[in-house]
Amino acid sequence: MISIKRDTKETQIELSLRLYGSGKSDISTGVGFLDHMLESFAKHAHIDLDIICKGDTHIDDHHSVEDVGIVLGQALHKAIYPVSNIERFGNGTVVMDEASVSCDIDLSNRAFLVFDLPLDGKVGSFDTELVEEFFRAVAFNAPLTMHLIYNRGKNKHHIIEAAFKSFAFSLRKAVAVNENAGIPSTKGVL
Repeated sequence: MISIKRDTKETQIELSLRLYGSGKSDISTGVGFLDHMLESFAKHAHIDLDIICKGDTHIDDHHSVEDVGIVLGQALHKAIYPVSNIERFGNGTVVMDEASVSCDIDLSNRAFLVFDLPLDGKVGSFDTELVEEFFRAVAFNAPLTMHLIYNRGKNKHHIIEAAFKSFAFSLRKAVAVNENAGIPSTKGVL
């Protein structure tokens, strides 16, 4: 179990993560839509994830969403690296009714994000522009390379949830144990 705390003037976060878990989660970020997405992520990544975040949501949700992404990325870094005896690459496409989103990741120890989701406006009170902030924080703090690509759909809730689920599925595939992989790089290190 990996545990991380982050305490700033904007947020106080406690996160625990078990990479090879059963999909259980206990999440309270103060941002209801983010809680829903992270519960879905944990379930479909088959990780156990507990998060408590107390943030300055009286201003807006930005700091809480971004900082939770930072801490989740840091926990993934501790759980995954140094990479050995895992697949390293993962990809998947998830559909939510009319929406379809694909995610490709490389546990490369190099941060990069391609974010191609047509999001603007809100889902309930949640600013959809924060989805990119969250995934950038995860990718750059893990670090990993991630491409999130919109295939189709109109419902913003469905598009965002498909993004979180496709990331979960891709991560599950990338960390799948492969005893023959050794260090999965011709460089001999990641």
